Parts: sequence; C-alpha cells; structure tokens
Amino acid sequence: MGGGTEHPLARRITDGLEPRAWIVAVALLTGWHAEGAAGVGWGAFAAFFCGVVPMLWIRWGQRHGHWGDRHVRRREDRLIVLPGVIVSVAVCVAGFVLLGAPREVTALVVAMLATVMAILAVTTRWKISVHTAVSSGAVVLLGLSYGPWVLAGYVLVALVGWSRVRLRDHTPAQATAGTALGAAVAGPVFLGLV
Repeated sequence: MGGGTEHPLARRITDGLEPRAWIVAVALLTGWHAEGAAGVGWGAFAAFFCGVVPMLWIRWGQRHGHWGDRHVRRREDRLIVLPGVIVSVAVCVAGFVLLGAPREVTALVVAMLATVMAILAVTTRWKISVHTAVSSGAVVLLGLSYGPWVLAGYVLVALVGWSRVRLRDHTPAQATAGTALGAAVAGPVFLGLV
C-alpha cells in the first residue's frame, strides 16, 4: 500500500474531500444550526482548532521530512500525527467549556475528539481510513442536526472510499471500517451531549 496508482478523478476526490474540508463544513453548519450567525463564529473557532491547526501540523511535518504528504500514508507516521491532532481538538473542547460555547457545537467537537481517539486506537494495529471516518462522521452529525435527508451525503462518502481504494492508499476493508467507525463513534457521542 502507499505511493498509489495515480488516477486523476480519484486524486481530485481525495484532495477535494479530504478530512479538513469536511471538518470545516460540519463545524460552520453546526454553528449555524445552533445559533445562526453568532454560531458561525463558534463554528469557525472549531474549524480552526479541528481542521486548520491539524493541517498546519501535518504540513510542518511534511516540510521537515517527518512524513511524506498531507494524507500521511504510512501507518507509523499517523501514530505521530494523530496525537498532535488530538491535542489541538482537546484545546478546542477546553476553550468551548471555558467560554460557554453553545451545547450543540461543543457536542460536535467532543464527538470529533472521540472519533480521532478511536482512529488512533485502531491505527496502533491497522491502517484505517481517516478520510472515510471523518466524512462518514460528518454526514451523520449533520443528519442529526438538519434531518435524515442529509444522509444522502453518503454518496460522497462512497466516492471518498472509492478514491482511497483506487489510489491504493487503502483496501476496501480499511475504507469500509473507517466509514463504520465514523458513524458509530461520532453520532452516539453527539447525541449523548446535546
């Protein structure tokens, strides 16, 4: 696995629907659902610590030769990257608690934290797909806020999974497991807190 077979459409899907894009979208949309325009500010705070800071961490490691690319293909490298992501998301949770963020947005970030921790736990033994875990969790979380019609977004999750397999960055089992993990962790954690 790794150094995948290049397929232009699969590459565009993998890059365009990477975890950061999903995280930013779900954070802003959940903020809007929670408190309208004011909630978007909370969503932007979440997007910064859960999407932007982790991407800066990944890019720093990439520039310094610690891992190969922004998708961190090697499982061993993910064991370094994911704890850094967990720290950033945990800082966001602490900030939300201290600042009195809306319950729905706080629940979203706690669900993200739980999902990343679950991904890390699996990654210690096996290379699960972060792309499908994050996209699946995002669709479930948006469905819980906006209604079941959002679950049609699983078409995009399937495309993400296809792209990861087509690029040979993951097996079908790793992409499917990521999809299941994202939904199974993010949804119940969110529901337990709202």
